[in-house]
Amino acid sequence: MRRFLFLIILPLIFFALSPQKVFSTELSDCEKENIPQDKVGDCLTILSNKVGELGNQKKTLSNQIAQFNNQIQITQLKIANAEVTLSKLEDEINVLGFRIGYVNDSIDKLETLVKERIVATYQESFVSNLELVLSSNGFSDIILRLQYLKQVQENDKRILASLQQTKSNYANQKDEREEKQAEIEATKQQLLGLKSNLDQQKIEKQAFLQVTQNDEAKYQRLLAQAQAELAVAFGGGTETFLRNVNAGDSIGSIAVRSASPGCSSGAHLHFEVHKNGSIQDPNNFLSSHSFSYSYSPDQYSVYGTINPHGDLPWPLSDPILINQGFGTSHSYASFYGSSGHTGIDMESSDYTVKAVKSGKLYAGAFSCGGAYPGTLYYSRVKSDDSIDTLYLHMIPR
Repeated sequence: MRRFLFLIILPLIFFALSPQKVFSTELSDCEKENIPQDKVGDCLTILSNKVGELGNQKKTLSNQIAQFNNQIQITQLKIANAEVTLSKLEDEINVLGFRIGYVNDSIDKLETLVKERIVATYQESFVSNLELVLSSNGFSDIILRLQYLKQVQENDKRILASLQQTKSNYANQKDEREEKQAEIEATKQQLLGLKSNLDQQKIEKQAFLQVTQNDEAKYQRLLAQAQAELAVAFGGGTETFLRNVNAGDSIGSIAVRSASPGCSSGAHLHFEVHKNGSIQDPNNFLSSHSFSYSYSPDQYSVYGTINPHGDLPWPLSDPILINQGFGTSHSYASFYGSSGHTGIDMESSDYTVKAVKSGKLYAGAFSCGGAYPGTLYYSRVKSDDSIDTLYLHMIPR
């Protein structure tokens, strides 16, 4: 009977964990079309480090594209990793479900058998002394039979206790199954987010290539303009007080190439708003006004859009064309780093620039090198309410 019970309980033992194989992974292994599942974790680390290295290098079109490619590859690896995790969790929960059902049924049957055996053993222990003496081959045989009955009873008790404990342990796995089910749902949501992120990264890369037209010279020009505008936004340049102005007063005109418009890809006005030294979204200040874009709707993801809903007048006269929106939501903004595009770029057939708020007018200048050598001229109007308005790529007057 003991051997019979052991053979039934044996299949209930859990599988032992197998040691993982160690791989030596190189960057070249991670740049292949299909990466083995065992190398996904290593490749995530390798490519993440590569992105960091590229970010520290001198900015060129090639390393910027390499960053895009590596970020896309990292996201693809994360998706693959999440899919592996999801598959593993689903397998585990299926195994748990089978085990719980199988073990409960098996233990219920075993408990019944053991209990019946205990009853039978105790019944045997209550035979009359005369029957025990008559059926025995001597005193020593009587002692042995009594000891045997006692050992069988104690062993049956241990088996029953062990079965009940095993059943309790497996009942606890129901909680584990519920936890794994919740983990599956969380992993599915993560997977959806990663796939959405991957689609967006591919769009951004395509838009970036569209902006630069895969031209290193153009990329460096756009980068130089962005760096110069950021330098002014964060306090660069030398400023000189000119006079007090009112809203609507002329403060100068958009610079043209003959006026040495350094750091500029063409005649336009870059308009910014600062409050207490912090960059603000101009859409929250400029009034709702008629305007159009200098690019088609299919370029909105490249150059951005605007949504003015404030109460200030505009710095240019109608008709106004928008060249680039504020913030980080468009691909062109990638030239400005994590801060994004710090203003709104616009142009008009009338090059006159007007103050949008009353205050003190300052003239500023910033020297540019690189692809756009020359001088970036700008104006700053400081108002009493701690709001500054900046007008870049213009000649102050």
